[in-house]
Amino acid sequence: MDNIHLLDIFQGLSTLAAAEPRIFWGRIGLILLGFLLIYLGKKGVLEALLMIPMGLGMATVNAGVMFLDGGKTGTLFIDPLVTGTEATMTMLQIDWLQPIYTFMFSNGLIAVLVFLGIGVLLDVGFVMARPFQSMVIAIFAELGTIVTFPVAVWLGMAPKEAASVALIGGADGPMVLFASLILAKDLFVPITVVGYLYLGLTYGGYPYLIKLLIPQRLRAIPMPVVDVKKITSGQKMVFAVVACTLLCLLFPVAAPLFLALFLGVAVRESGLIDFQRLLSGTVLYGATFFLGLTLGILCEANTILSPVVLKLLLLGILALTLSAIGGIIGGYVLYFWYRGKYNPMIGIAGVSCVPTTAKIVQKMANQAAPGVMLMPYALGASISGVITSAILTGIFVAVLR
Repeated sequence: MDNIHLLDIFQGLSTLAAAEPRIFWGRIGLILLGFLLIYLGKKGVLEALLMIPMGLGMATVNAGVMFLDGGKTGTLFIDPLVTGTEATMTMLQIDWLQPIYTFMFSNGLIAVLVFLGIGVLLDVGFVMARPFQSMVIAIFAELGTIVTFPVAVWLGMAPKEAASVALIGGADGPMVLFASLILAKDLFVPITVVGYLYLGLTYGGYPYLIKLLIPQRLRAIPMPVVDVKKITSGQKMVFAVVACTLLCLLFPVAAPLFLALFLGVAVRESGLIDFQRLLSGTVLYGATFFLGLTLGILCEANTILSPVVLKLLLLGILALTLSAIGGIIGGYVLYFWYRGKYNPMIGIAGVSCVPTTAKIVQKMANQAAPGVMLMPYALGASISGVITSAILTGIFVAVLR
């Protein structure tokens, strides 16, 4: 009893005191970042469903570090680096979130579940009503992905790793998660965390980019009313079936994502109300909640603090910024094509992040000229952005795998 010290009881403080300076300050910084994410989620600046569990998980995992067998430090949450069947089985019996990580993250199931829920919420009628406009914008909005890939290779990253981080430019978290699991498993944790952190920040940063690049008089351009009710559920079902089959035929490596997305659309258009409620409610919100929580827990300082993370942070913001600029360029192309009768602000919705970027466009339109309705056009571009991101994911995986 005489040899017991206060730090032996409060092991979180003890491991903090024993940590090297980089880990010490990293843990403190990540705890504070977790607090910030919770605050921004509560205020509605960032997506609350994702950021509140992510922020609390991030703060908790960096506070709850303890001494394990052999003098090593760790937590009772997740060991993302565990390898081998025996070691994995051991961790499944110790770390309480390890089953979620092992059976939902490491095989991409969480991404498929999120896509399934998103599919139920998507009305493909917005794409079918204006397919040319929507797809042109979506293609331009992949600028960040296309440019960031060679930049990442130039900075010394392997092609597979470069492709994984470049896909952040599509602003589609499940796509980034799925691709990094296949192409860059060693960097899966930091790439996914960086990708989702930046997806949350698009809501706060993109309005400033719009104000910088699009004058108010252009942001106020009204658009003709889009009546998606003219497109029947049968036509939407045919679109979903044909698009899913064709995309799986061309890019079978991304077939799980295509199937999940268009199966959700099929359920929506089939009028299966109970399934719609299940997938858009329990499945989507449950998967998103555990996605945020697990991502936060993965932000333990020893896991996330590596020299490559700074590079990933810079490349991630480059990808998302260039994609937004590319989308706006696409909006300007259509503005000139239709001789000033197209609102170029719709272009930024091509950075999929459904429905966040579409909501940004509508919000900025309301500020420029109350009564201007851009949401149907923005949703068409945003949904098309999901499809183009999935296509690029399929191309990268097929070529580099």
